[in-house]
Amino acid sequence: MSRYRRANTEGASYFFTQVTYRRQALLCNENIRRALRQAIEAVRVDRPFKIDACVLLPDHLHCIWTLPPGDSDYSTRWNMIKRAVSLAYGTDYRRPEWINTSKRKHRESTLWQRRYWEHRIRDDRDFSRHVDYIHYNPIKHGLCARAVDWPYSTFHRHVRGGVYTMDWGGIGNDITAEGYGE
Repeated sequence: MSRYRRANTEGASYFFTQVTYRRQALLCNENIRRALRQAIEAVRVDRPFKIDACVLLPDHLHCIWTLPPGDSDYSTRWNMIKRAVSLAYGTDYRRPEWINTSKRKHRESTLWQRRYWEHRIRDDRDFSRHVDYIHYNPIKHGLCARAVDWPYSTFHRHVRGGVYTMDWGGIGNDITAEGYGE
């Protein structure tokens, strides 16, 4: 059995990429968005964390979480969130032909990939670059021409907070969001 080494710095900020199983384009569906929002809210009651930035795309999401002091357990949080969404709408999106021996053994749905990408944010510059990457991602994937046009993002919250202007990430802006795992 593979054992993956993950960062475990207590109270740190982490960048995540979570992908749907076989890159199914379903995360922007109203019912999945609602279930994801409810799952995150429910998990945050018992296991608090701050969502610094987030973008939801059809087949994956990126986010930065900051965990409370003394806590490094993002893995349990992700497991709880994915499980809640799968229980809420897993039967609607269940693909029996995709259930193999491994999926059956791990009691997995056909909504999510088993693993996710995680990166511990090292410093303020790293944080800023990852926030930019998150908000530029819909443009990178051809889903919109400007960051402001993508509704499933914390971009609008960052505009209200003075981090970005409304025209950030639009056509003609020199934004390079490369070098990040996806």
